[in-house]
Amino acid sequence: MNNASPALSTVPHLTTALTGPLLRLETQLLQAQVAIEAWFREQFRATPAPIYCSVDLRNAGFKLAPVDTNLFPAGFNNLGERFLPLCVQAMQTAIERVCPRSCGVLLVPESHTRNLFYLENVAVLRRILESAGYEVRIGSLLPDLAEPQTVSLPSGARLRLEPIERQGDRVGVAGFNPCFVLLNNDLSGGRPAILEGISQPVVPPMALGWTQRRKSEHFRHYHDVAREFGARIDLDPWFIDPYFRQCGEVDFMAGTGEDCLAGNLDVLLTSIRRKYDEYGIDREPFVIIKADAGSYGMGVMTARSVDDVRDLNRKERKRMAASKEGQAVRQVIMQEGVYTFETVGDPPAVAEPVVYMIDQHVVGGFYRVHTGRGADENLNAPGMHFEPLAFVEPCNTPDCGQAPDAAPNRFYAYGVVARLALLAAAREMAAHG
Repeated sequence: MNNASPALSTVPHLTTALTGPLLRLETQLLQAQVAIEAWFREQFRATPAPIYCSVDLRNAGFKLAPVDTNLFPAGFNNLGERFLPLCVQAMQTAIERVCPRSCGVLLVPESHTRNLFYLENVAVLRRILESAGYEVRIGSLLPDLAEPQTVSLPSGARLRLEPIERQGDRVGVAGFNPCFVLLNNDLSGGRPAILEGISQPVVPPMALGWTQRRKSEHFRHYHDVAREFGARIDLDPWFIDPYFRQCGEVDFMAGTGEDCLAGNLDVLLTSIRRKYDEYGIDREPFVIIKADAGSYGMGVMTARSVDDVRDLNRKERKRMAASKEGQAVRQVIMQEGVYTFETVGDPPAVAEPVVYMIDQHVVGGFYRVHTGRGADENLNAPGMHFEPLAFVEPCNTPDCGQAPDAAPNRFYAYGVVARLALLAAAREMAAHG
């Protein structure tokens, strides 16, 4: 999401194609609000949330589900100015748990010195940390950075990138000994040796970077969370949980692993059709195939039949063969495709909500919008832009006096499902120690 335009100051007009099942889901969430919030408090006491997280949701009208969970969110610049107070308060709570006596944070970003949209995100994240009352320095992993470098951004912000220094088992930058290291780098290129074995906390833990993390593991935890949540409020978990399967030995360029792809695709499509038949959904099932490690919108394809994975041409194979930073794709997750019938603007453009959380709190979000994509396509692609959500007041305060699809209640539903993904991430983090 780093090639987004800066956040707009207005809330977009939203048109949603409503159908019965989603209204029933939203009604059920409203009716069970007290039980839901109590359950979340209990769960996060047992398994503390990551310091921050973003979740991509898809709203099919008949289904509202997460399709991706990012533990190194890179779109804080898309939230809009009115989100800042919520972010600051939540960040204070999160840091007090990580390092109660902290007064200094070393922020370690991606090495995208030319991606100004990403650096705007870093500037906003720094502002949140400073507004929360912490000194912040930005430690860069750029291999050729020998002295501080200042980058001027279109917003007027300036970032000072400094080389990370290590003394014994502690890291910092010149004249600065931080309490902890905050990663805003998903480690697609590997775990940096300079951060290995240090005494300061590194959050999120490096074990959750894409060097080691797998989406299939996250969605296994999410499947358990959705099942437990569904039992708690008497909900078929399929309404909030996308089916998935994983293929572990794929080489798109060599053409190996196609039998694994075809077999799992057939199983998934059959399972989705059964659910569509059960609930009278007149839509064509589809499956999204993507790298099992962070794809950055790369290495993603849609399949509607077994032929779609058996008849890949060379261009399609090349597109699927590599992910971020040129990492070879050898493992893929095959995930139930969830339509998005949300639209923004006039003429309407397809949109999907992205929800941001700090600690266990929903702090904001935005719509990812793409004028050139359809309701059954991946929107995380060149040509997308972002529109901020009106999350400040309604995200955790539904209004039972309004219709289930009124803005406060629709946003509450987003927040509930996003927090289910956050809880899955918390369990994923706990499993890595």
